[in-house]
Amino acid sequence: MQAIQRNKLFVASCLALLVTSLSFGIRAGILGKLGVEFNLNGQELAIITGTAFWGFPLAVVIGGFIVDAIGMKRLLVAAFVLHLLGIVLTICTPYFSSGFWPLFISTLFIGMANGTVEAACNPLVATIYSDNKTTKLNHFHLWFPGGIVVGTLIVYFLSELGLGWQIQVATMLIPTFLYGYLFLKLDFPVTERVASGVTTAQMYKSVTSPLFIFMFICMFGTAITELFTNQWIEILLKNVTSHGILILALTAGVQVLGRAVAGPIVHRISPSGVLLVSAVLSAIGLYLMGSVSGNMLIVAAIIFGLGITYFWPTMLGFVSENIPQSGALGMNLMGGAGMFAVSVYTYFMGGFYDNIIAKNLPTGADLKTYQGAAAGTPEAAAFAQAQAVAGPEIINVTLVIPIILVVAFAGLFFYMRKRQPVHA
Repeated sequence: MQAIQRNKLFVASCLALLVTSLSFGIRAGILGKLGVEFNLNGQELAIITGTAFWGFPLAVVIGGFIVDAIGMKRLLVAAFVLHLLGIVLTICTPYFSSGFWPLFISTLFIGMANGTVEAACNPLVATIYSDNKTTKLNHFHLWFPGGIVVGTLIVYFLSELGLGWQIQVATMLIPTFLYGYLFLKLDFPVTERVASGVTTAQMYKSVTSPLFIFMFICMFGTAITELFTNQWIEILLKNVTSHGILILALTAGVQVLGRAVAGPIVHRISPSGVLLVSAVLSAIGLYLMGSVSGNMLIVAAIIFGLGITYFWPTMLGFVSENIPQSGALGMNLMGGAGMFAVSVYTYFMGGFYDNIIAKNLPTGADLKTYQGAAAGTPEAAAFAQAQAVAGPEIINVTLVIPIILVVAFAGLFFYMRKRQPVHA
């Protein structure tokens, strides 16, 4: 493939991932506003948010099974249509009698679009850069935190200008139309597995190997550590700091810089070593976020950002390089596992969050009454105080996950040192 064609495909892929991450960053920034405007409690917000995370694996797993047959281009056209429908329906939510179902359905469309982008673009990047997969997957995935930075800043500055959440969501239409236009014009290669002649039977056998199953399970933990925390950070730290959304922007900014320089780091330390160090830093960062306040939250966000920087792309790159016969299906099963785990965890944590708040309100208090109380009233003050307790407690519960990952990736690191690596 010519370098120009390869670069155009990579740029279009990055734009598609930018829309994915903008949806994540903007949704994280407006989640609290949606709760107030449509009178949604933490459980309902968790169900809506979780929809994006189970819609993603639904699409990415289906895409993983069919991408070799129908081609990556058709999947990306489907992603464009789903993104467009989801964004427009979100903007139109106030015109419905209830806000819950339009937000639920539109978030599902966006989640499925995001999964379809990953189902097509991860194998596309691995195919066009088959000699440097982990590094280029890190470069590709820097646009996820990059979009979160842009999305959170859009929310912050447009809110400061008095522009509503509908305009903030509408900004996603620009990169959506751009990537849709580019992909319609470009020619695509076949996937790497199809080009290499690996049979379907060999592919299925590889995704049942012990190493793949181990990485599949670890993906649950790495995805929850990164994505659950980032998606809920504005709510969890809302009454610990007045700029919770900027903490998310800072964490994502660290991820962008880290993934931009991934090449030398991955080659020097090895992917398994990178995962081990990432787990250690994530645990330290989460611990600090759940126990400090004020300016120390900036330090916590930087450490946490360093910890989660390499999780997602290095997990995919590790599987692609060390279990190459798994092909696009292997990468997409990994992505689907991560997002599905986040959706389940988010659902349970939403209810747990409400329960903690309820326990910290006066006996017999109605949660929705206190949530919708006017600013300056005793009820609003009591609700804010309860939130300030609940947020760090959720973070501290989540801390158990990266601690488990430290043990798991330590074992992987020593195993891979003894194992002769397989290169695709």
